[in-house]
Amino acid sequence: MVLEKRINAFAELGNFLSQFSQQKIEKKEDVLFNDLFFDAVKLQINRATEFNSWFTKDNVLYAIENWSKLLNKNELTAWTSCYNLNIDTSKTVAVIMAGNIPLVGFHDFLSVLISGHHICIKQSSNDKHFLPLLAKYLEHVEPNFKGKIHFTEEKLTDFDATIATGSNNTARYFKYYFGNKPHIIRNNRNSVAVLTGNENLDTLKGIGEDIFRYFGLGCRSVSKLFVPKGYDFNLFFNAIYEYNDIINYKKYENNYDYNKAVYLMSEFDILENGFFMIKEDNSYSSPIATAFYEYYDNLDNLKSKLKADNDYIQCVVSDVLENTVNFGKTQQPGLSEYADGVDTLKFLSELE
Repeated sequence: MVLEKRINAFAELGNFLSQFSQQKIEKKEDVLFNDLFFDAVKLQINRATEFNSWFTKDNVLYAIENWSKLLNKNELTAWTSCYNLNIDTSKTVAVIMAGNIPLVGFHDFLSVLISGHHICIKQSSNDKHFLPLLAKYLEHVEPNFKGKIHFTEEKLTDFDATIATGSNNTARYFKYYFGNKPHIIRNNRNSVAVLTGNENLDTLKGIGEDIFRYFGLGCRSVSKLFVPKGYDFNLFFNAIYEYNDIINYKKYENNYDYNKAVYLMSEFDILENGFFMIKEDNSYSSPIATAFYEYYDNLDNLKSKLKADNDYIQCVVSDVLENTVNFGKTQQPGLSEYADGVDTLKFLSELE
């Protein structure tokens, strides 16, 4: 199957997904195979929290809407044009997916198939209901995908390369098990924001989106703040206050109450506003309902630190440093913003 056909199929999938947004779910007349798939996907969206209580309808729709915007011919053509994807022999790529946020493994799914390979998918039990539906839709749009997509819950065998995402502990297992074949293995990373104290309120409000979207469970969720000495945290708390309704979500509230109790019993100094806490800490990975913060002396020293700690950081939010993400945009990566900075399409295009 030529690349153009693969692009067209995913563009049709993007058109299908455009019916599901945070504003409304609306069936359109010009979408292929809508009679077969629209109601099934709508039902799955409405039932998502039954299978994973972190998957609220709003967060599921946010993820779907972002993918619908990326899956169009212009975006897909521009992305793939940088690679030689006219491969002679398709390989089978085993993909082990995380399940921390809705459709978190979709980029790997897209990358393997758009590059012309076969995919064998082992999903997380926390996110296993959406992707099989979307795979079936693709097979209806482009029958040449049939036989190229396989889901399994068994031990992975008969594959040529691996893309695996998990925790730091599982990453060590992945390296042992898959190390003798071409592989991309990802482990825990977190995202950080660099504040100067000069941000206006509208800019700073974006940090709330970066922190609270998906309840902070994503690797692109901001879990650490770097602030100058003497920083006025009232600015920060004022900016994020509009997210205060998050405390009404029971599972989040339970985490907030538990972590607050742990901090208080341990006599740690914390600042909090009734739904969120910040704590001075050198670590990057903070618990739910918490962000760590660390002071910096000057931006040059901070740049050096961030470079040295690159293996722990997924992305950096800032309006004063280069090669960073704008406030409020961490959960809207482009197709070429690869997890852990590893170029997935380059890896796939070079498989032999």
